[in-house]
Amino acid sequence: MNKEFFLALEDLVELKGMDMNMLIETMENALAIAYKRQHNVQGTVRIKMNPEKYSVKFCMVKTIVHEVTDPDNEISLEEAKTHKKSYKLGDTYEQEFIPKQFSRIAAQTAKQVVMQKLREAERDNTIAEFEDKENEIQNCIVRRIENKTVFVEIGGGQIEGLLLPQDQVPTETYNVNDMIKVYVKRVRNDGRNAQILVSRTAPGLVRKLFENEVPEIKQGLVQIKAIAREAGARTKIAIHSTDPNLDAVGACVGQKGCRVNAVVNELRGEKIDIILWSEDPLEFIAKALSPAKVLMVTAIEGEKVAKVIVPDDKLSLAIGKDGQNARLAARLTGWKVDVKNESKARVELGYNPENLDDNGEDA
Repeated sequence: MNKEFFLALEDLVELKGMDMNMLIETMENALAIAYKRQHNVQGTVRIKMNPEKYSVKFCMVKTIVHEVTDPDNEISLEEAKTHKKSYKLGDTYEQEFIPKQFSRIAAQTAKQVVMQKLREAERDNTIAEFEDKENEIQNCIVRRIENKTVFVEIGGGQIEGLLLPQDQVPTETYNVNDMIKVYVKRVRNDGRNAQILVSRTAPGLVRKLFENEVPEIKQGLVQIKAIAREAGARTKIAIHSTDPNLDAVGACVGQKGCRVNAVVNELRGEKIDIILWSEDPLEFIAKALSPAKVLMVTAIEGEKVAKVIVPDDKLSLAIGKDGQNARLAARLTGWKVDVKNESKARVELGYNPENLDDNGEDA
């Protein structure tokens, strides 16, 4: 433990962004434990490392008592006073000693501590970096698959990303060495097992893909108001333009569909409906049922329940396969949506388009 050793520690701390005090404290404790094991010492050993003086001191620590009953951990007041007269009962007595035949074990222990702290520092730095990347998209490589969980390499492989079964798209297949984009859901730090939870099903993935493809969204000219998604099948995204002269849908679709197609390709063919958001919930619901044409939307007073009437030949389109279109529209708007065809509405609701004014209200 000489000057060169401490200078090397200082360089390491600066290079890796480690805490010098924590490293020294850990090393002191590790060396003390190693010494006690090697020499079968029963008492308390304290090691003091001083980076400023480039020194290391070994001490036996005992409590000063009136009558000694445990010689390994106690010393009498009378004996302690022979070393320093100011000692009193209850004080801690430290007797410095020079360890014998300890250099090899000390070097091994120091190396182990430094390597462990290096790994911890690198892991903590990576965690800190990814905490700032929660709710962002990251490129990654599939490294292995175990029990339906896909392990991906992110950030140079210092920390694993976990793509759990519930975050995998049912229609997608993942193979080792595949390059995929994922949405960083959460950084989980459980001591040694720091992990990044990622997703391919999160609506946030769609949001970030559109932000990357549509400059107007990053500029704040187009806002994403809501997203409803059934991963692998269909997504509905509600948008709004803050500039009345800007075509929000056109901005998101892009020239010849280039922007929306880029998102669809990344989602491996998932269908995307781009909906214009409206402050009027009934108008918003009608648009959310796109691509179906809606004849009328009414609300049940005091409840977020909408009755929707569509042409007879558009009922299946409005409801969608297994109810998907209506279900996504309900999620997008936050309203319960009850869809009926025109013929049924005439019988059950007394619907008659001839009795409606231009706004679709009873005349």
